[in-house]
Amino acid sequence: MHIGQQEWRQLQAAPGAGQGAGFKDLYRQLADREPGEAQRAAAADFLRGRIAALESVDAGLPASPDDLLAWMDGNARSVHERYAAYLAERKAGAPRRFFGNRAHALYVLRGVAPTKLVDGAWLYGLLPHWRNPRLADLVRTYVEELGEGAVDKNHVVLYRSLLARHALDPLDDLPDALYEQGVIQLALGWNAEEFLPEVVGFNLGYEQLPLHLLITAYELNELGIDPYYFTLHVTVDNSDTGHARRACQAVLDLLPRLDDGGEFWRRVQAGCKLADAGLGTSDVIESFDLRAEALRILAQKSKAGGGAHSDYCRVAGRSVNDWLRDPRQIGGFVDALEQAGWIRFGEPVENSRFWSLLQGERAEMFGVFSSYELQVLHDWIRGEASSDGRAYTEAAPSGAPRRRATFRALARNARPLADAEHVTLDPDLALFREQLRRADDAQHSALLVRAMSPAQHWTPAGLEATRLFWRGLSA
Repeated sequence: MHIGQQEWRQLQAAPGAGQGAGFKDLYRQLADREPGEAQRAAAADFLRGRIAALESVDAGLPASPDDLLAWMDGNARSVHERYAAYLAERKAGAPRRFFGNRAHALYVLRGVAPTKLVDGAWLYGLLPHWRNPRLADLVRTYVEELGEGAVDKNHVVLYRSLLARHALDPLDDLPDALYEQGVIQLALGWNAEEFLPEVVGFNLGYEQLPLHLLITAYELNELGIDPYYFTLHVTVDNSDTGHARRACQAVLDLLPRLDDGGEFWRRVQAGCKLADAGLGTSDVIESFDLRAEALRILAQKSKAGGGAHSDYCRVAGRSVNDWLRDPRQIGGFVDALEQAGWIRFGEPVENSRFWSLLQGERAEMFGVFSSYELQVLHDWIRGEASSDGRAYTEAAPSGAPRRRATFRALARNARPLADAEHVTLDPDLALFREQLRRADDAQHSALLVRAMSPAQHWTPAGLEATRLFWRGLSA
């Protein structure tokens, strides 16, 4: 599904966007805690509805599972060839394909967060069955999504760190539609026993290397934004020994030895279709409208600052408090600021009095906007010049512009993430350790599995559980 700017704005204004309804409501029930039977049943009903809705869609798989490895190799070759063409275009002087400026890149990282924050969740329900050798590749894939318990390899920890570093959370105001793919993954994970073929098929489709992953990593690095979450997926999803190869092998291992008339394979195909359901990375990239995002941010701030200004602050004959009383007036307020010379679009931000209120010595509104919001406002004011990818904290270059340092160049001497094994200040960790100490063998295994759920695996207790589980599995 690909959408345009107008459709995206309709999604943002639709009922449920930012109001805890629809996909978002079910997402939270499945992601924030261990769901009860009613929530799992609702998730299963949701899956049945999505599977039925996609029945006429082509799964893009070969007619026979015997051809899966050739299909995987063909996909990998195609992606590599298209990526080589992209690199050649960039070397010849073509602009970035995905991100027009730094704000655009951060906007996309925020928009895909609901999916990234449940990475691997579709496989969770197979964990209690780790003793079944036919599930070995899938269980191993899940544990690797969790970084085998290492804080600097757990996919969700990495993405949470990325969001925090650039002040991209909270996510409450994201359109409800952005939660659909995450709900699919969670619903599969919490209902894996009922939807085993669909879980296998989803894993097959989702673990194949997509072109957008390579380009995203390249352009984030170019903009000075940590690409590691994305480069990690490029390596672990490789078609030799990685998740892409093991996803194919899992299908072959689980195909019924008894004749089922092809039903399992048909359901695998149905699950594969779910991997592309909902809005994806390309949709979020294409939806970016810098002015619309800037106005959204200003409208959001008006709710908190609508009565905090002095009456002598007047623009176009009206007090600032009056302008901010109704968020729908923000567009008109911006026009008035421009006419009064407070904002000078298309010029360096230092030329705008409005920017001096936000940044610089004795900035009167210092701390009102997050670093992400400041980047959006910075690039919005600069206009086309923001294509240089300059961060709002960087001084305007003097003389001829120089090539900016990539993230890898900036991070060579950076400190790594803290070692989770040395984290002790956490409300669940001591309790988890005490529960393990008192548990018998059966209870011990169940405790580890429970702590490795999508709601917990990224916490210190969950990371410790993953390390213990992996050591036992590898022994």
